[in-house]
Amino acid sequence: MDTRYDRNIRIKEIGAEGQNKLLSSSVLVIGAGGLGSPVIYYLAAAGTGTIAIADGDEVEVINLNRQILHFESDLGRLKTDSAADKVKKLNSKVKVICHPQMINAQNAADIISQYDFIIDAVDNFAVKYLINDTCVKLKKPYCHGGALAWGGQLMTYTPGQACLRCFMSNVPAGDDAHTSINDGILGAVAGNIGTLQAMEAVKYITNAGTLNTGRMLFFDGLKMQYRVLNITKKQGCTACGG
Repeated sequence: MDTRYDRNIRIKEIGAEGQNKLLSSSVLVIGAGGLGSPVIYYLAAAGTGTIAIADGDEVEVINLNRQILHFESDLGRLKTDSAADKVKKLNSKVKVICHPQMINAQNAADIISQYDFIIDAVDNFAVKYLINDTCVKLKKPYCHGGALAWGGQLMTYTPGQACLRCFMSNVPAGDDAHTSINDGILGAVAGNIGTLQAMEAVKYITNAGTLNTGRMLFFDGLKMQYRVLNITKKQGCTACGG
């Protein structure tokens, strides 16, 4: 096995068996921005066999404070192309599949069904719920993440566990005003949440440790605190049925 993975293999919960699972796994990262950037980097470094990237946006200068996959020389390029280039420079053995389009109701099931684990790294709540509903329907495990200003949140879904709609059935009225356009976002906050999402994917694939299922992890960067809220399956949930 490639010696580049020596430090992974030395982790007792991973070992050679876990590394082989990573090498044969596929992860879909939806969103190649502030969250998706660290997810993609760390999954590539860990030796994830196939990384698929879904994003229809082009790189803009306002992205560069947090979207560390993209450089000044990438301005105007599709984020999927920019991200794929960085993966290949970091780990040429990783297979990269680009879906240069936004996830929507027409393509979500077709794209999501192809991969072992899904990462929700988008900044749009309507799309987050679409990802949740599609993963629940297809029985696909996924990790939800969000970041804004100084804070972020994360939860992992596996079949049979509480889903995002069990936590919050719909976007609260007026919540669409809370976006990075209005409230800003610190790059390191997105990096923190994205890194944790990558860790959840690795843990799921290698069957290591305990996933953040049935609970939402919250991060407050100003206070440098994490807190966890337990989430139970909601009776009558429109996605998972409770």
